[in-house]
Amino acid sequence: MKTLILFATSGCHLCSVAENIVAKALDRCPKPIQFIEKDIADSDELIESYGTRIPVLRVQDCEAELSWPFTEAQVIRFLNA
Repeated sequence: MKTLILFATSGCHLCSVAENIVAKALDRCPKPIQFIEKDIADSDELIESYGTRIPVLRVQDCEAELSWPFTEAQVIRFLNA
């Protein structure tokens, strides 16, 4: 099963919008996908990597990322790649 990670942080309006887009995309995916939201504030390394780019999507164990802005259709294509 694929695991989709949303790098975000609390209080981020764009992150909330992204989470809603991802939820809609996951509802349309035929295969089950685990979804995890990681708060970048929990790690200095994550802040350094994503602090100015959030929200960012990444499939666990894959280097490809989908940076904001993205649409529901883009999320689905990203998951099917």
